[in-house]
Amino acid sequence: MKRIWLLVAVFLLAGCGVEPSGVTDGGDAPTGVAPGVTLYFVSAHNELRPQLRRTDRLGTISEALSLLLTGPQDSNLRTQIASNVPARVVVTTAPELIELIVPLTIQDVTPLGIDQIVCTALGVHVQGGGPRSTKVRIRFVQSTPESDRQRSCPLIK
Repeated sequence: MKRIWLLVAVFLLAGCGVEPSGVTDGGDAPTGVAPGVTLYFVSAHNELRPQLRRTDRLGTISEALSLLLTGPQDSNLRTQIASNVPARVVVTTAPELIELIVPLTIQDVTPLGIDQIVCTALGVHVQGGGPRSTKVRIRFVQSTPESDRQRSCPLIK
């Protein structure tokens, strides 16, 4: 009986051949759960500022852009996108590219307004688990060289 206990002890001490490893990076934390969606507006100092719009869920890129086109709720923020435009944005996604068809002409939006659109779209994409390296292309209702440009958000790196 002592021999059996001795063999059990030897096997337990020897382990199964698995050796401890160092700390490994598990990547970014899971995303997607949100009290709302982050929209990007312009401050009095002409800088992009995030604004949480409480919706009790993240929602889609199209829904977020529709909210963006309705304007800011905070009087300290403003938009550089024309008002009184239809709030419907068509969104298509491909690996590493989000394409937006917006109800705007290039004259309806300033360069900072374009950043508002891009950052809002990428913010929803990243918070939903998409890669930060994804680019955004905006198609305006009138063809323009700006429509072929792939963009990233200066605030999402």
